[in-house]
Amino acid sequence: MIKMENQTKLFYLKDVEDFRDYEMLDTGGGEKLERFGKYVFVRPYEDAIWPKTFSYQDWGKADGKFWSSKVGAKAGWKITKKITAKWEMEYKSIKFLVSPTPFRHLGFFPEQASIWDFIENKIKNSSRKVKFLNLFGYTGIASLFALRAGAEVTHVDASKQTLNWAKENQKVSGLENLPMRIIADDALKFLEREEKRGNKYDAVIMDPPKFGRGPKGEVWKIEEMLPKLLAQVQKVLSNEPLFVILTSYATDSSALSLGYALSEIMQRWEGRTEAGELCVLEKSNNRAISLANTALWSAK
Repeated sequence: MIKMENQTKLFYLKDVEDFRDYEMLDTGGGEKLERFGKYVFVRPYEDAIWPKTFSYQDWGKADGKFWSSKVGAKAGWKITKKITAKWEMEYKSIKFLVSPTPFRHLGFFPEQASIWDFIENKIKNSSRKVKFLNLFGYTGIASLFALRAGAEVTHVDASKQTLNWAKENQKVSGLENLPMRIIADDALKFLEREEKRGNKYDAVIMDPPKFGRGPKGEVWKIEEMLPKLLAQVQKVLSNEPLFVILTSYATDSSALSLGYALSEIMQRWEGRTEAGELCVLEKSNNRAISLANTALWSAK
C-alpha cells in the first residue's frame, strides 16, 4: 500500500539563474510584480497580505497591469507602454511565446519550472520509451520538456486557440519533427475513449482548472469532476507507470487533499507520493512565494 509523505514540501527552483527570462521582483498589497523577458507586469496575488518592499515608483514603472474585478475596477489588462503582441522566452533551451491573456496569465506558469525539470530528468533517465500524457496541457511547455527527453507525447486541451499556441511553441523550440499528438478534446471524454481503445500511458500530468468548458460546451467543476478524472486516469496507466503529477490553482484546494487523492489511485503500484506547493523565489526578500498546490507520485 502506498503511503503519502506526512508533510507537505515546497517545489521551487533552487537556482533562479536557471530562469534568466523571468523574475518575481516583489509582492505585497494583494499584488505581484514580475518580469517576463524585457517587460514588467503587475498582476493580482490576493495571498500577498504583507506590505510591498519596492517603492511606489518602482511598481509604477511596470509596462502593464491586470486589474481584478474584486477591487472594483474594470477587469482586464491596462497596458501602459507599447509591447510586442507575442515575444519569445526561454528556460533551459526550451523556447516559448508569451503574451498577456484575458485571464491574467501570459501563456505559461513560471512556478512549474521545477516540475518541468522533474519531467525531463525522469524520462531521460528511464531505460524505456515513455508514453507521456498532458491533460489540460495549455500551451505545452511541460509537453516540450517530455518531448525533448525522448517521450512519445499526447497533449490534450479543450481550447483550439491554446493548442495553436502549443504548436507555435513546439516550432520555436525546434521540436516540430518529434512525435507529439495535439488533441482538442474534453479531458474526461478523451480518457474514456482511450480506455476503450486500450491505450496506456507511462506518465501523466494534469492541471485541471477550477471551472471551465470543453470544446462542445461541457462544464467542468473541479470539486465534482476531479474524483472522476483521477479514477479514469488510473484506467489508462501502463503496468509500470513512471510518474503522475496533479496540480491545482483552485483557492479552496490543499496540497494534502491532492496528495491523498493521488495516493489512493496509485495504491496498485510501488512508489512514493509527495504533496506540496509550487513556488517562485521573490527577488526583494528571497521568500518562497506559493502560487499553486501539487501532488506528485513517482515509481521507486
